[in-house]
Amino acid sequence: MKKKRLATPLFDVIFEVVRSIPKGRVASYGQIASVVGRCSPLMVGYAMAAVPFNSDVPWHRVVNRKGMISSRGDGDGDQIQRILLEAEGIRFDEKGRIDLNRVRWEFPVC
Repeated sequence: MKKKRLATPLFDVIFEVVRSIPKGRVASYGQIASVVGRCSPLMVGYAMAAVPFNSDVPWHRVVNRKGMISSRGDGDGDQIQRILLEAEGIRFDEKGRIDLNRVRWEFPVC
């Protein structure tokens, strides 16, 4: 049986934008939606949920607008996300927030 492809052309665009976030930086779902231009933050969330852990898409660098990790429906994905971010030097406060003023990636304007 052939495995169903989860990515759509829109997801492919979202994945390309997320690939541009450098190590040690994060972006919000809303930022990515704004850069893509034809989707909502929720659609970005769906795209990130479709990324397998072994992908080259750094899904872990996408957080919510409060600088927090959003829960994933696959068990311990949020814990894995925090571990990956901390390995890149991202620090969390006592409430589990990231200081977006320090580590938010500002996408270059073309």
